[in-house]
Amino acid sequence: MALLESGEMYLETILILSRKKSFVRAIDVGEYMGYSKPSVSRAMGLLREGGYVTVNSDGHITLTEAGREVAETIYERHTVLTDILTRLGVDPQVAAEDACKMEHYISDASFQAIKQHFLACSC
Repeated sequence: MALLESGEMYLETILILSRKKSFVRAIDVGEYMGYSKPSVSRAMGLLREGGYVTVNSDGHITLTEAGREVAETIYERHTVLTDILTRLGVDPQVAAEDACKMEHYISDASFQAIKQHFLACSC
């Protein structure tokens, strides 16, 4: 199952929340993302079907290995791109918003090249 941008956003959100809380529930995801309960429920169903998350009987959401891999990739892109844009003088809020858009579409090759360039220089 190919993952759409929205699926990547859900996985990234679950990762972020799991770093702050001992367990993540659909209501936590909805509150963080500003989405309705039905939207989150539908997304969790699709992510479960795709093998990206598991949900136990208490409603606790856990990333599978595949889900964690996607989430970590998107989160790294978000944080690195936000940092680079901020270092280039972009307002931090705008940088974060732009990074959120870019993180889903930039190729692995381009992201790695940009990342390596900015790690190598003291810009």
